[in-house]
Amino acid sequence: MLIGLMAAALACVGYGTASVLQAYGARSSEVGGAGHGQRADVTATGAPTLRSTINAALTPTFIAGMVLDVVGFLGSIVSARLIPLFLSQTIISANLVVTAVLGVRVLGVRLRRRDWMAIATVVVSLLVLGLTAGRTGDRPVERALHWGMLAASVVILGAGIAVIRVLGARAAVPAGLIAGVLFGAMAVAVRVLDGVEPLRVGVLLTDPAAWTIVIAGLGGFYLFTVALQLGSVNGAVAALVVGETVVPGVIGVVLLGDTAQPGLLWLAGVAFVGAVAGAVAVAMFGAVEQAHGTAKVDTR
Repeated sequence: MLIGLMAAALACVGYGTASVLQAYGARSSEVGGAGHGQRADVTATGAPTLRSTINAALTPTFIAGMVLDVVGFLGSIVSARLIPLFLSQTIISANLVVTAVLGVRVLGVRLRRRDWMAIATVVVSLLVLGLTAGRTGDRPVERALHWGMLAASVVILGAGIAVIRVLGARAAVPAGLIAGVLFGAMAVAVRVLDGVEPLRVGVLLTDPAAWTIVIAGLGGFYLFTVALQLGSVNGAVAALVVGETVVPGVIGVVLLGDTAQPGLLWLAGVAFVGAVAGAVAVAMFGAVEQAHGTAKVDTR
């Protein structure tokens, strides 16, 4: 349990710091590549082109963020295997608090009293979740769930790309939400992956859950990068938090048998809702950056 909690905390810090660095890189790339008239880095609807997204991902700060994403990913893998998903994903979702606090210095985001109250709500809720969490479920998993997660990830990724094409510059929050759902699917896939204990490479590579991790991970990363290009970092991360916390948390309880301490399921549920609501509040209150192109970024 302790190792799982520490791994989730590591993922929280890694992902939160990475989001700020990636937002900085995306905005710096945008400022440096802006021209006159119709911009070449956006489509007719205002959505960033694949080329502009790749250019953003190649900035030094964005690459540093990707390194921290790898650290966060490793932490999330360990936590997903060792503690209930509703606990691991909620702890990881607190990366929004890290993003908000670092955003004060790096992105010029202001935090007011209500922001700190929302942050306190997240922290208290996480402490309650830690105290009420029970055992990690060991319910047998049908092979159909492995294939279902793979099929769902492909469909959801396709829907996310379509949403970006249709909504264009208005797609920041939907793109962030869909990226979160994909990351949530990845967490579930990590949990049910065969061939890990003991390590059997052949079994692991032929498990549909392994391909779900690849598709959902890369697809979620792409959609989240687009969301950072289109809107405020806090707004994008808030939407991400909802998707990556609620989906695996519910699946963990309903299908995998994750439990809370006897008689404390109601309290764990309240803490779960409080953590998600507090994280979203941090984003909504702190979203000083308005829409695409309105944020001021120091690119010195």
